[in-house]
Amino acid sequence: MAETFFSPCPRGLENLLADELREFGAASVEVLHGGVMWSGDWASCYRANLESRLATRVLWRVGRSRYHGEVDIYKLAYSVTWAKWFTPDDSIRVSVTAQQSPLKSLEFITLRIKDAVCDHFRTVVGRRPDVDTANPAVRIHAFLTKDMVTLYMDTSGEPLYKRGFKTAAVEAPLKENIAAGILKLSGWQPGEPLIDPMCGSGTFLLEAAQMALGIAPGLGRKFGFERFKNLDEATWSAVRSAAEARRKPLAPLPIFGSDIVGDQVRRSRENLAAAGLDKCVTLDRADILDRVAPFAAGVMVTNPPYGVRIGEAEELAAFYPQLGDALKKHWAGWRCYFFSGDMMLAKLIGLKASKRTPLFNGALECRLFEYKVISGSMRDKPRAADGAQGAPS
Repeated sequence: MAETFFSPCPRGLENLLADELREFGAASVEVLHGGVMWSGDWASCYRANLESRLATRVLWRVGRSRYHGEVDIYKLAYSVTWAKWFTPDDSIRVSVTAQQSPLKSLEFITLRIKDAVCDHFRTVVGRRPDVDTANPAVRIHAFLTKDMVTLYMDTSGEPLYKRGFKTAAVEAPLKENIAAGILKLSGWQPGEPLIDPMCGSGTFLLEAAQMALGIAPGLGRKFGFERFKNLDEATWSAVRSAAEARRKPLAPLPIFGSDIVGDQVRRSRENLAAAGLDKCVTLDRADILDRVAPFAAGVMVTNPPYGVRIGEAEELAAFYPQLGDALKKHWAGWRCYFFSGDMMLAKLIGLKASKRTPLFNGALECRLFEYKVISGSMRDKPRAADGAQGAPS
């Protein structure tokens, strides 16, 4: 029997996620703002959790109705057969989001849904689950529109971009599902040379290495559905075994990472080692303005420092033209992709972007700028006699 699921994802990746979910057996796929609604059996749910590189969660729809006020929402939440799926020994957390809802207080709605779930358990088994907002066993999500409320159980648990092995973080990390989406948008294929010359904690490198080796991104973590009473253990075991069988042997890959900051290279090395991929990726310390391409052609993907990470606007104004010069000098034949929330990059880099794809990093609107660097195609202006790098005069 088909169940209904909703998989949120970073905005801008919805169509890619829809294609990915179809590979896992999803049917009735509907692309929505910020995610994909789909139907499927539990095997497809398990696969989506284990293998999706783009989804943030897989939410299982367990209730839906029209509402006029808080009482209607309470009644729906009370009527759902929660005790079939978990026990009062499992702690819960309720999250509510809304779009055009006339109700004023989402905190009060959250409280009413929590009360309804607890009252349901008191009626059915005589005791209620505890609430744990930090590390719940079961996560319940409610989504309100103008007149409809939908209740979901979270089959994922922790967000799916938490792959389960990263140990060293940076101040402004790039979420793993955004990095995977950018790799897909770039058209990069395993076996093609890839570099991140401002690698930070190594997110692009980790995602690319897993793709190249056929490693399902969720193999190193647990999922919310594993706590459900209706877990089909035989199906889940078969899904995991099939994913394990698709893993390729570890081997050196044409994937390269570097950073001007030694501490960032150390973080990348730690994270690659935690994932067992440190022997597959070549890492070194280098300045993007000086390093040369390791192959005649390939793909560069990077999330350049912007805003508070690099400093003042004057420093950016000097850095971006130098970056454009470095690409022209050292990276002819490469497709270069820069993910940034700073629109000054496109204005100051001195190259014409062949594509600008809107993507959101959380609430921050960003762009993925594509530059196809072709030897002799850029109009160089004469340089000063001292050869100093900088913006064209």
